[in-house]
Amino acid sequence: MDQNRRNFLKTSAMAAAFLTVPSVFSQHKPKSISSKMKLSWTPYDLELRHTFTISGFSRKTTPVVLTKIEFDGLTGYGEASLPPYLGETQASVIEFLKKIDLSAFSDPTHLDEILEYVGGIAINNTAAKAAVDIALHDLAGKIIGSPWYKMYGLDKTDVPDTTFTIGIDTDDVVREKTREALGRFNILKVKVGVPDDKRMIEAIRSVTDLPLAVDANQGWKDRHVALDMIHWLKEKGVVMVEQPMPKVDLDNIARLTEVSPLPIFADESLQRLTDIERLKGVFSGINIKLMKCTGMHEAWKMRNFAETLGMKVMMGCMTETSCAISAASQLYAGMDFADLDGALLIANDCFDGATLENGKIIASDLPGIGVRLNKKIEFGR
Repeated sequence: MDQNRRNFLKTSAMAAAFLTVPSVFSQHKPKSISSKMKLSWTPYDLELRHTFTISGFSRKTTPVVLTKIEFDGLTGYGEASLPPYLGETQASVIEFLKKIDLSAFSDPTHLDEILEYVGGIAINNTAAKAAVDIALHDLAGKIIGSPWYKMYGLDKTDVPDTTFTIGIDTDDVVREKTREALGRFNILKVKVGVPDDKRMIEAIRSVTDLPLAVDANQGWKDRHVALDMIHWLKEKGVVMVEQPMPKVDLDNIARLTEVSPLPIFADESLQRLTDIERLKGVFSGINIKLMKCTGMHEAWKMRNFAETLGMKVMMGCMTETSCAISAASQLYAGMDFADLDGALLIANDCFDGATLENGKIIASDLPGIGVRLNKKIEFGR
């Protein structure tokens, strides 16, 4: 590709990526300029239905911090989910939230302005920022009176099937989890990246022939071994592979992607919008997660940029309540793959929102991100 063509591609792609919020906001007038936004939060621990094991560690709970922003009698809800590998804790999220002063902003629908301020408070803290971003989007949608998928111009039913995740476990437990998924899901996601990966796949195949996605979580170290495994997986009905090798080993991942019979998606190698361009040609597609990219505002830009570059796009999640899952459900219509089962893996979801229908996560028609609290939660500062 010559330099002029490269520069044109870069410029046009970046222009597509940096879309502003929907034009409906430009017609909005706040009810009362005297109102002030009030941000509050609370820690909350998610209880997993099964011990969750991936290449590297296991856990039975996931800590989160729930947020809410109140304005003019309306409330927007948000969430920071904090799996260990993200590097944030409930304490660090709360410390970040304490630094936020929204009193200078009179209109919650001025998303660009407010989120630029929040993003500049400190580096990193992406899940903490996502908790504010999601709550702000929920509030703004409620002010306008519309769910976000409509403001994005999306068809909420035009969505890929969500995968249902099966962690690394014994054959008996793997078969049990597989049976639980039958009749509810149309594709399963299998955690691999350990020496006995084939055992996991065979255990699932003893129960079902549903299509499979696999996530190696950087567990394969040798490109040639990884390629052999991918060819074997394709014969077993696998349709995509996520993060097969260490996140910094981009050269070997690019060589693997070039000859792989299955699409290869970036997860750990990707976090923010600024990472996408360097991954073009390295991966077939990207997995966008709200907790890693600071929320819906940047996720929307990432989606558009990746698609402009000709990359496939997947919407992913952490272990989350229906709050964050519902936020993701508002913007993933038309994507290639989805892994939005996070709320289905927990036993104490405190929100009602997006629902599982025929194997797909379908956004609610309630305004904002489409959620309601289903139990009493005390928020404070």
